[in-house]
Amino acid sequence: MSDRAERLTGYRHRRDHFFGDHEHSPLNAEQRAGFAGLDYFSARDDLAMNLALDESAADVGETVDIATTDGKTKSFLRAGRVRFAVEGKEVTMTVFRDSDRGSLFIPFRDASAEEDTYEVGRYLEPQSRPDGTLDIDFNYAYNPFCAYGEGWSCPVPPEENRIDVRIAAGERAYRGPDGASPGDATLAH
Repeated sequence: MSDRAERLTGYRHRRDHFFGDHEHSPLNAEQRAGFAGLDYFSARDDLAMNLALDESAADVGETVDIATTDGKTKSFLRAGRVRFAVEGKEVTMTVFRDSDRGSLFIPFRDASAEEDTYEVGRYLEPQSRPDGTLDIDFNYAYNPFCAYGEGWSCPVPPEENRIDVRIAAGERAYRGPDGASPGDATLAH
């Protein structure tokens, strides 16, 4: 097993453990009792990329208020954009910087939403590399806590990160023991 595959497997085990056993899990006690692990797409090497962050647009550095699932907004800084291809289609996504924590953040909604992934969208936290590029690995794409039940305030991917290509990597939609998705999709569209 490659180092990349071992890291991804370890990440998924830790995430499953957190969801099933941790007191701060987004799952309620009933959900945790029947929890057998999150559902993931198979790992895809083609969706793990080192990309340049394009900071040339005039709107880079601006504060953006992104709507949340509870009808409020959360402020982020627009850090730049990344460009890449998925299934032969060119994609551009905006990378934001969390104004509270300083970390990079890509909220996105792709063509897998509603069928295979959480209908509101998923998140990715790219990592900066020493050479200035970003490590963008969609195998680490994850559902926001609001995908697991009500009571959470989650940023809704903005229009600029809603893409018409399918990114079949990372977490799939959570289905509880009854097969239903407990998430609140009131702002999905």
